[in-house]
Amino acid sequence: MLILILIGLLGGLITAVSPCILPVLPVVFLAGGPGTDTEPRPGRGKPQEPAEGAAGATGTLVADPEELVAAPQEAPRRTRNRRPYAVVAGLVLSFSFFTLLGVTLLSALGLPQDILRYIGLALLVLIGFGLIFPPVERLLEKPFARLPQRQVNQGGSAFVLGLGLGLLYVPCAGPVLAAITVAGARGRISAEIVALTLAFAVGTAVPLLAFALAGRRVAERVAAFRTRARKFRIVAGVLMVALAFGLAFNVTDAIQRALPDYTSAAQKKIEDSDTARQQLSGLYDNSNKELSRCEDGVDQLRSCGTAPAISGIAKWLNTPGGAPVDLAAQHGKVVLIDFWTYSCINCQRSLPHIEAWNAAYKAYGLEVIGVHSPEFPFEKDAGNVASQAKKLGVTYPVALDNKLTTWDNYRNRFWPAKYLIDSNGTVRYFKFGEGQYDQTENLIRTLLQQADPKVQLPPKTGQKADVLTADRTPETYLSNLRIQGYVGTALVDDKPAIYHFPKAIPLNSLSLDGTWTAGYDHFTAGENARLAFTYRAKNVNLVLGGDGPVTVLVNGKVTKTIQVHGTPSLYALVDDDKPAQGNLELRVAPGVEGYAFTFG
Repeated sequence: MLILILIGLLGGLITAVSPCILPVLPVVFLAGGPGTDTEPRPGRGKPQEPAEGAAGATGTLVADPEELVAAPQEAPRRTRNRRPYAVVAGLVLSFSFFTLLGVTLLSALGLPQDILRYIGLALLVLIGFGLIFPPVERLLEKPFARLPQRQVNQGGSAFVLGLGLGLLYVPCAGPVLAAITVAGARGRISAEIVALTLAFAVGTAVPLLAFALAGRRVAERVAAFRTRARKFRIVAGVLMVALAFGLAFNVTDAIQRALPDYTSAAQKKIEDSDTARQQLSGLYDNSNKELSRCEDGVDQLRSCGTAPAISGIAKWLNTPGGAPVDLAAQHGKVVLIDFWTYSCINCQRSLPHIEAWNAAYKAYGLEVIGVHSPEFPFEKDAGNVASQAKKLGVTYPVALDNKLTTWDNYRNRFWPAKYLIDSNGTVRYFKFGEGQYDQTENLIRTLLQQADPKVQLPPKTGQKADVLTADRTPETYLSNLRIQGYVGTALVDDKPAIYHFPKAIPLNSLSLDGTWTAGYDHFTAGENARLAFTYRAKNVNLVLGGDGPVTVLVNGKVTKTIQVHGTPSLYALVDDDKPAQGNLELRVAPGVEGYAFTFG
């Protein structure tokens, strides 16, 4: 638990200084207000009405002038303004609560999933108007009037502001946030998930609080803030309203995409380390906690606990009459379970190795089971999976894990992922991602010999792994929420819009031109649709669906025209002999859908 909390804290700290957080920073900076407020001493009356630029004019309630009683015999006591703490506390509270329970609550109430975003935008607009118009702020402060501590009452609107920001707070997704989000979306809240969420929230709060306190400090020290407090309040209010509209129409996305992801290396080092993988993989299901004892891709067999069940399967392929394969009935055999999805190029590259092992060792006691865990909605269709499995030469049993139940049972987070189970039903080895095929085959042979010492195995299959390009362009989704490296006209969610290429497209970046509809799962081409991508790789692939031609240009020259038809599937765009940097352009027919780029 302590290691998990530490991972959450570090992940939160890194996230809080990432480009994704930049839109809320100006609001957090200005929300702190000046550093002191006046407060009457007990039994001595109320303070005099502050002049413009005093603390009361910058974010706390001011007494009615008719009720003010001068107390020259004793100066009012000066207390610290707690608005920075109230803003960050509200943000952390709402972000943590609704990330974990938002989906469950909204589903139970039958409300749309995006209502929380609209509530956050509405609160941001109200707070902005409160800064511009004091009566609105007094209305927002009113719910806190009965609280016994006056300083809390004064920070009421700041706390409400934090609640609103928490609903709009969208940190850069990493393994830690992914684990929290998946658990919250599926309603599987455990003590570990709660601890990870709170640790992540606290980690993000520390830099934000430092930023808010810095804003308070500036307001205290800079004379302009004190003498023109009312004007700065109006500026802050206008900024918050502008931020709300910017978030509503995704204007801030363009600013974020224009900045380099300067925290990605640190995030990967912390959140995707071996220790983090082990800790986070244990959050999905408790059917086999011992899986966390084993490491990815080690060169020896270990005992990783009893193999979890293959359950929640929608349909079986390549079995007699579609009958399920009972894992418990496989005792005495060596079982290889491969988690894959048919449009994943990494999975496709591993399939020939798995099929070769199935052909070579099935007669000697190896049982291969493919668990198809979909990444996109179209991959849940049994007909699509069946046709693509046949096209890819998959002949062994395939379980359609559409609800990701078995995925969770094995605490899996990767496509592809291979798990070796010995003849006694114990997980002895697992490998995430591509590679190490020779090592995996050696361990398969070792387990077969342990199961039957007299077995005479055939020669090794001799399958050679594809050599992947070093520093190749990463996998890129055409999704308005998951896209990375996009430059150019700001994306418009789920509506046809006209886009324009920028003057230059940096390496590992893409852009759109012409009419496109940018959706959550895919982008759909309209009139004169073009897509440009500057990449480094040996080969480039794209999952395409719909009907129509796609013309491929590399470095300005037409290399091929692809006829896309029917079910979304993977199409090869570039297949060179050597790795290189290139400028890819696609001219896409209206109605054709693009899902995800992969590079090799």
